Amino acid sequence: MDAVFRLFRRYPSAGRFLVVGGIGFLITMVINYGLKLFVIPQHPVIALIVGTVVATVVSYWLNKKWSFGDRGGRHTGLEMLYFVIVSAIGIGLNSAPLWLSRYAFGLEVPNVTLATQEIADFVSGPVIGTMIAMVFRYWAMSRWVFVRRAEA
Repeated sequence: MDAVFRLFRRYPSAGRFLVVGGIGFLITMVINYGLKLFVIPQHPVIALIVGTVVATVVSYWLNKKWSFGDRGGRHTGLEMLYFVIVSAIGIGLNSAPLWLSRYAFGLEVPNVTLATQEIADFVSGPVIGTMIAMVFRYWAMSRWVFVRRAEA
């Protein structure tokens, strides 16, 4: 655990980015499961995308103000454009494992039990998809969106 604290002291924006990501994850899960269970149960990928889009909007503001507050030398419009592009790619990366699980591997009812479907949905979308998208987003946001002022 001490290694984690040393890492966050050395790279504070990464620690803040993970906190923002945790908030985004909670927002995504509440919206995703709310839609999936009560509104559009037949469209789990759409439910995940909607949740991810809402979380992305919140994360832009939190990342701009807190995670990368010491950066951001670009014009706000250009910064937002880059953020939208990076986020759209991130949403695709986040949703791809769920799409593969459901439609390429057939892990959905009636091929499998409801419990198996829901476990596969959770592991593929919110766990694997989020990890892939998180690594990409941090790298891309550090490199193109919230650049250091001297680089802009």
